[in-house]
Amino acid sequence: MRSIRSRSVFRVASLAGALAAPVFAQQAQPPQPGIARVELGPGPYVFDTAEQHKLRVTVVARDLVHPFSVAFLPDGDALLVERGSGLRIIHHATDANAALDPAPIAGLPKTPRVGGGGLQEILLHPNFASNHVVYFTWNKVDATDPKKPKLAITLARGKFDGKALADVRELFTGEWQDTASGARLAFGKDGMLYMTTGGPFGTKAQDLGSVYGKIIRLREDGSVPSDNPFVGKTGARPEVYAYGFRDQLGLVLHEASGAILATDHGPNGGDEVNLILPGRDYGWPKFSFGRQYDGPRVSETPLGPGVEQPLLLWIPSIAPSGIEVYTGDRFPAWKGNLFIGSARRGEIPRTGGLERVVVNKNLEELRRETLLTDLHLRVRFVRQGPDGLLYVLAEQNGGDIARAPAADGALLRLEPAQ
Repeated sequence: MRSIRSRSVFRVASLAGALAAPVFAQQAQPPQPGIARVELGPGPYVFDTAEQHKLRVTVVARDLVHPFSVAFLPDGDALLVERGSGLRIIHHATDANAALDPAPIAGLPKTPRVGGGGLQEILLHPNFASNHVVYFTWNKVDATDPKKPKLAITLARGKFDGKALADVRELFTGEWQDTASGARLAFGKDGMLYMTTGGPFGTKAQDLGSVYGKIIRLREDGSVPSDNPFVGKTGARPEVYAYGFRDQLGLVLHEASGAILATDHGPNGGDEVNLILPGRDYGWPKFSFGRQYDGPRVSETPLGPGVEQPLLLWIPSIAPSGIEVYTGDRFPAWKGNLFIGSARRGEIPRTGGLERVVVNKNLEELRRETLLTDLHLRVRFVRQGPDGLLYVLAEQNGGDIARAPAADGALLRLEPAQ
């Protein structure tokens, strides 16, 4: 594997200097946790894994600003979400000559950088080849009070003509709140559109009158299905399908079973993959396997009456992001495996990777391993490409999305090396 350059400089104070310091001098702060800052090289990299020996990782595109989602088009191009920036296109994304178009795609609403807001997700309609419809989510901003702007998670759709979006129409908007919400999208086998929202603070995740901390279920035109579990219930939003989630940054259809799976980002530990069922309570913030960031447990018991158990659980945390079910033929040993992005393990910066979990036909876990850890990346999204290979969006350090976004993201392609 090619070397990864370190840019850290370590300074060690001498013992004599420390002893000579005045007794009233402020004690030095302990070093921040984390390995040395690293830089992703040009690649390719070759790794060995448990069931797919000789895995090649190629850098498809780089210098991306907070890459967060990608959707492959029928012509071989790909739509790329840069969270907090906008939408771009990667030409020939599955080829050796992939090229990132420098111009952003026009036609989107304004997506200003506020906290972790901005554009979140891009998804093609199942019949995109004929209707050219795409769906996207973002955090709408009300800056009436510039010192304390309000945000509302929003879903819209439009038509993509190869250069710009047209006929953009809002389909769903959440209530205004002080913080941004992530939002992933997936179509189910029932033809319905599923959407995640986050509710990490307060009790919104348990409030059926709020859309946050929920799985939302809509028809493709944004209308509410009559069989949603809370339709007609006083005080409940009819769009709500399931509730009790903290921060869901991954959503996928499991084709073989028809199940909808979602990742949920716990606090310090308690990260989950959940099997989404109608009307069910997934516990947050009443019950959690995690701890508060300063140590205490979130709840005395991790589960309670009527609370759904997670399908998969991580303790310590992995900071889960996107999720994919591999169904291709290029990695025969991985068929049916789940892949989950990880930004960091155990609260240690620059320790992210790609989680691979082997499950049986009932989605019961058999074994797991972590890939790409030697690259020290924050993995944000994973998707199977039309070529049957896996594509990963990641960033090295990221910077602050609102104040100092860093162009250190990349799209990686995973393929057999032999």
